Amino acid sequence: MSLSLIIPNSPIFSPKKVPSIFCKSDGSSFSSSPRTNGSQQQPPSSPLSLSLSSPKSSLPISSTPQSPSSPLSICVPKKQLLFGTDVAPVKRKRPGRIEIPTSMAVQLGFAAETPRGEEEVQVEEEGYSVYCKRGRRGKMEDRYSAAVDLNGDPKQAFFGVYDGHGDSKAAEFVAKNLDKKVKEEVSKTGEDAIDDAIRDAYLITDMDFLKEDVGGGTCCVTAMIHKGDLFVSNAGDCRAVLSRNGVAEALTNDHHPSREDERDRIEALGGYVDCCHGVWRIQGSLAVSRAIGDKHLKQWVIAEPETKMLKIKPECEFLILASDGLWNKVTNQEAVNLVRPFCVGLDKPKPFSACKKLAELSSWRGSFDDISVMVVQLQHFLF
Repeated sequence: MSLSLIIPNSPIFSPKKVPSIFCKSDGSSFSSSPRTNGSQQQPPSSPLSLSLSSPKSSLPISSTPQSPSSPLSICVPKKQLLFGTDVAPVKRKRPGRIEIPTSMAVQLGFAAETPRGEEEVQVEEEGYSVYCKRGRRGKMEDRYSAAVDLNGDPKQAFFGVYDGHGDSKAAEFVAKNLDKKVKEEVSKTGEDAIDDAIRDAYLITDMDFLKEDVGGGTCCVTAMIHKGDLFVSNAGDCRAVLSRNGVAEALTNDHHPSREDERDRIEALGGYVDCCHGVWRIQGSLAVSRAIGDKHLKQWVIAEPETKMLKIKPECEFLILASDGLWNKVTNQEAVNLVRPFCVGLDKPKPFSACKKLAELSSWRGSFDDISVMVVQLQHFLF
């Protein structure tokens, strides 16, 4: 069976020979009618004829030249119209591998190579342990401080974890100076107003850092142990969690612009808070509402800490101080559940192993941030 496509006469198809993409280079046109023998040609029945033969035919469409009397004929390659025959599929090449520059990959958070810097910090001392792990965003900006045997008393100590942002200079400055300022202020105010002394020490340290005229800032969480009392303070989103007989108890509240009281304070001072990609920020910039430093936002980002005091009792097992690199991926109770087997009911506790396990868990869950964890064994300081 054959099908014919007839195109009627039209002024477009002039009998004059006009060069066309449908003609051979010598001016002759191509025919699509089947070949009858090796030398004869079948005259066309119309100005244009396409003959589609049965799939059983050995030559379904012919490319035999037609007489020049045909003004227009279409030639289609046989390989594209071999109906019913097996044609080898076209092999597609796999696209070449895209090489992402290291600097861009670090910004995206999936680089195999990260900028040089201190990879981790490991500290294991009597009564406390620290583990800090550099994230995948850049150089390490977290710092810590630990001062024991204050005033020659082994039951007094000061601990802190500092999460820098914008640079590590603020965290470094605070780690070197805050404990000294706290000690000075306590000596001025007396033991009855330690919480006021800690607040003043935070504010003075902030003012001293601003005089350095450098950028960046740092969140802080500190713990002071004095004669059986525990004073926990924070500015920013570093957090302190207590294990009380295995039950997690948060001793600090994160300072985020999304907190109603923090947002009201910022807006009352003429600032604004907005949410971008699910993160609340001050002036579209910083994601914490309290910190030491951040000179360009100092009108709204204050360094005044919130402080909580409690008595260290036998049920107070250990204290976890950590940056948000941990808390963004691990809940308070999960942290306590992981640390407790390493610190409670053992002749030789292993708090350092617990710190490292927590950091590894957060990293495994996808944290790109620096992760700093400190575990303080409170029973060691029981008065």
